[in-house]
Amino acid sequence: VDKMEFGRIAAGNGKQVIIQGLREAERGKVYDEFNSKQHEILTGVVSRIDPRNGAASLRIGTGAESTEALLLAGEQVPGEPLEEGMHVKVYVVDVRHSTRGPQVLISRTHPGLVKRLFELEVPEIFDGSVEVRSIAREAGSRTKMAVWSREENVDPIGACVGPRGQRVASIVDELRGEKIDIIKWSEDPAEFIAAALAPADVVEVRMAEEGVKACRCVVPDDQLSLAIGKEGQNARLAARLTGYKIDIKPQSYQPGEDEDDLFAAAAAERSAALPEEPGDEEAPEAVEE
Repeated sequence: VDKMEFGRIAAGNGKQVIIQGLREAERGKVYDEFNSKQHEILTGVVSRIDPRNGAASLRIGTGAESTEALLLAGEQVPGEPLEEGMHVKVYVVDVRHSTRGPQVLISRTHPGLVKRLFELEVPEIFDGSVEVRSIAREAGSRTKMAVWSREENVDPIGACVGPRGQRVASIVDELRGEKIDIIKWSEDPAEFIAAALAPADVVEVRMAEEGVKACRCVVPDDQLSLAIGKEGQNARLAARLTGYKIDIKPQSYQPGEDEDDLFAAAAAERSAALPEEPGDEEAPEAVEE
């Protein structure tokens, strides 16, 4: 810039423009840093807990690229105590632009948190020889996880459990005692559903007609409550894990002739969801009759 006189207002405006540009560059750098860490696990330090709504502010990252992230009450595990200064592992759900800078959305209840914890603990999952096919989770209570091995000589369940259960035990400790059921994924839906209802034994699985994702599972009379679980939790998680509607019946059950069958109801629901063919509508005269 040539030697010239700047007034006080012009110098102040120039200063503000430079500061604004630096702030935007810093925000852009932080956004790029955390955007690349979406769906990953980060460790944050609890800096403040809002007494009104229970939301916790966490400081994640190190140095100049650290930022504040808000762990909402709905994304916290029910009953899990959080205190200022505590180190907590969180799952990065999304990173968004906002007027106050990048906004990092984090969670402790997301099923992806369990998957990433197993990747950290189990080398076979990290290198891809064991694959996590499906996860169903009720945070703070129970998780069901279906695993599958690409190699015949690798036991997927044994790899996740670890010697003397050390690998899964460290994950349970991180999740504050949440129970984890690990089952073997199968291409056969009946076999997969039977495994998903563990710890209950399944005598028979009757699949619905092709195209209807529903089944009926027959279990021993003394294991009916075990298959359903407390407040229906076991059956609910199994249905979420497999993607099938599951009807559980005891071995002594005898279906009645006029019973509203699960398969018929599922088929009717499926046909109702299909778009109507043109020309199928009744004529107004027929409706009036």
